Amino acid sequence: MPVTARLARIWQYQYVIRLLSAAALLLTALMPGQEQQVFRGKTEMVPVFVTVTDRDSRLVKDLTREAFEVLDNGKPQPITVFDNTPQPIRMIALVDISGSVVDYLPLLRNAVGQLVTHLGPDDKARLGTFGNEIVIGAPFSRNVKELMTQLPESAPPNSRRPLWRAVDDAIGLFDAAATERRVVLVLSDGKDSGPEWGKGKRFLTPMDVTKRAQDENVMVYGVGLRSSLKGAPIGGGAQNMGAIMASSLPDPNLGSVALDSGGGYFELRPRDDMAQTFARVVDELHSQYLIGYTPPASDGKSHKIEVRLKDKSLKAHARKAYTAPKG
Repeated sequence: MPVTARLARIWQYQYVIRLLSAAALLLTALMPGQEQQVFRGKTEMVPVFVTVTDRDSRLVKDLTREAFEVLDNGKPQPITVFDNTPQPIRMIALVDISGSVVDYLPLLRNAVGQLVTHLGPDDKARLGTFGNEIVIGAPFSRNVKELMTQLPESAPPNSRRPLWRAVDDAIGLFDAAATERRVVLVLSDGKDSGPEWGKGKRFLTPMDVTKRAQDENVMVYGVGLRSSLKGAPIGGGAQNMGAIMASSLPDPNLGSVALDSGGGYFELRPRDDMAQTFARVVDELHSQYLIGYTPPASDGKSHKIEVRLKDKSLKAHARKAYTAPKG
């Protein structure tokens, strides 16, 4: 066989081999099993919802991708996803019905009604309460009358306050595969009541709740209500008065859990407008930016997230950590 014909035949063989190799790789990617999981793992995205405010705490809604920088464990990452259009919301609103919050149930019912009416056409909510028991209504809805039936007209005084258990239960009710933004809004006027002895339940700390919220990309918004001192016993000196004052304050960890999860925190007195605060929460959620980037490592470890703005007069707020996929 002439040399030119032999070379042509070799080239044809090499071409066929390349085609077969490419086909094998394609079939491997399409077949179910471990190989497909690895392929999908490379397309993982870390979603980060960012709230931006100016020096007067006004929401800033018109920034572009170039205004942001995102760091993973201190290293800048390319932003692969950017969207500033309102994202659909799934919200669970939790109401503390222990202690003096009971005195403000009529005002609270009005505020929750205003909250629901401010939801967008694609948003839905569930309402829940926590006291001696944790009760979260179902299903998700935006029907005001239907949702308001999930709030009690009254509640027994001096109930327990399983604050962190309630937030943890709410986080567990979201569909992890859903694309909607997941939010827990909690209103409380006091501290978590601590372990429930004899009930076989693991004691949850604020750190436990924060980590779960970060890992499952759930934002917590806290509204701390300063209780009225009306009816408090008189006397006992400065030490007793200090204890009474402390008991009238919301849990000091509620704000840190909310902020670390990428949510927000508001502290109110009984005379403040709860409805206006709830409306501000919904407005903030509808004004957030979605930033996404590919995790730099699949090490199964906790990574710190930092979002920076090139305009130093503005402030960005987002969740502070996530756990990277493993493998």
